[in-house]
Amino acid sequence: MADKWTAESSEHVKTGKVFVEKREITQSVDQVVEVDAESYDSDNTRRTLKNRHIQLIGIGGTIGTALFVQIGQSLTHGGPASLFIAFTLWCSVILAVNNCLSEMVTWIPISSPFVRYADRFVDPALGFAAGVNFFIFEAALIPFEMVAFNVVLQFWTEKIPTAAVICFLLVCYSYIGYRTDAFTFVTMVGGNPLHDVYGFRNWNPAKVEGAPFAEYIKAGSTGRFVGFLACLIQASFTIAGPDYVSMTAGEAKNPRRNLPKAFKGVFYRLAGFFILGSLCVGIVVPYNDPDLLNAIANAHPGAGSSPYVIAMEHLHIPVLPHIVNALVLTAIFSAGNSYVFCASRTLFGLALEGKAPRFLIRCTSNGVPMYCVGITLSIASLAFLQLSQNSAIVLQWFVNLVTASQLLNYAIISFSYIRFHKALKALGVSRHDLPYRSFWQPFCGYVALQSISLPRYYGFAATFIMAFVGGYTVFLPGHWDVPSFFFSYTMIAIVPILFAYWKIRHRSQWQNLKTMTFFDRERMIIDHYEEEKDS
Repeated sequence: MADKWTAESSEHVKTGKVFVEKREITQSVDQVVEVDAESYDSDNTRRTLKNRHIQLIGIGGTIGTALFVQIGQSLTHGGPASLFIAFTLWCSVILAVNNCLSEMVTWIPISSPFVRYADRFVDPALGFAAGVNFFIFEAALIPFEMVAFNVVLQFWTEKIPTAAVICFLLVCYSYIGYRTDAFTFVTMVGGNPLHDVYGFRNWNPAKVEGAPFAEYIKAGSTGRFVGFLACLIQASFTIAGPDYVSMTAGEAKNPRRNLPKAFKGVFYRLAGFFILGSLCVGIVVPYNDPDLLNAIANAHPGAGSSPYVIAMEHLHIPVLPHIVNALVLTAIFSAGNSYVFCASRTLFGLALEGKAPRFLIRCTSNGVPMYCVGITLSIASLAFLQLSQNSAIVLQWFVNLVTASQLLNYAIISFSYIRFHKALKALGVSRHDLPYRSFWQPFCGYVALQSISLPRYYGFAATFIMAFVGGYTVFLPGHWDVPSFFFSYTMIAIVPILFAYWKIRHRSQWQNLKTMTFFDRERMIIDHYEEEKDS
């Protein structure tokens, strides 16, 4: 028997079965039933991740040392106002990327989604470049976080062997999220041992010279702009979230129910962790605080360089610095776990699309892509390089080499959505028929101005441009540095090379909007899976 599913069916709309008008897709339901409801023919992962698991993976990849320790350096460069404005502005960019991803992923919740979207909605060559780029980025961050874990641990003691710490992290990753907003509010209104109601004192130019906008590198308004730019660059490398949520799509239980909740949660994390977090940092300590400047200059271990710890010391709060250090430790632990998950699933997605060796699609009985995880953890073993001081420097260089990868990844996601959105229009599929519609679309992909004929891309343009801006200081007079230049821009050169390699070797074609498919077979299997769960 055959069942014809089209966009005209309201029942199909409710369960996410949206297909193209004038191009009916006929598929035998019997064939669908024969397929394991929780796996594809080649995708043997299992849908076992519940909503709380997805949320925790999203939080784990979002929170790290950059938000609570390294953010202090940006505060000294730009001041509290520049830091807050920059982080708020960049949160709007990440929210745009989140909206683009959520609409595609909730309709097509497959393994390694945005890598495969670039393949099907743009060009297979872009899918290859995107997959390799994101895998290298995630895999490189794992040993980086492991090195950071050991450094934070030294806040208390240096007696634990480094090798033992690394082995412990390789065996298990667990995570927990946290906030410091409550500390800021309580202490600023006088809830501290000194009973000092300091409020927004550190924003007041009458109290702190140069506040709330600090000068950086140059004097005057130019210096204040450069300070703001330094904060924006920090924000672009610190703020993340939607990509980690999307990577759970292929293993999420009831994906069209749970994934929308997880993507909505990204908005609250952006507001709570980054917007409020950047505001709090500028409240608790002045940007020109001598202790903060000294901690950054001398690279105090662990949370010793954290603006929060310095503020606690100023307020004579003895126990909280150790608590913050413990929380930073769990944040690093969490981030490493998320990176292992995302890196291994990216490699798995490349294998599913035939862009990596086929043996990588093999999974354990529990649906874990064992070879992908094994390769990812073998790269994590690079953390042992920190046993040699010179090798540790090389490891840090390697991580710096791929910092532009995250921005390029977001640009690819945004561009894939633009193509996806245009294909829906070309094929007569209404966004109202999708199981989940994000707000401000298609504004999040691009903004068309009446006075200019060409569209102005928002999420795409912002992330693409910032990838080039990240290393701009080397072009300022007296700041040229060859290693910094190559570390900032090598991946920007490598991604086009990967694209050209695949396109030339495999003669891949740019996808035609009018003949584009939306993973029709995979969607039917997911529809059947969710029907069984509802019955």
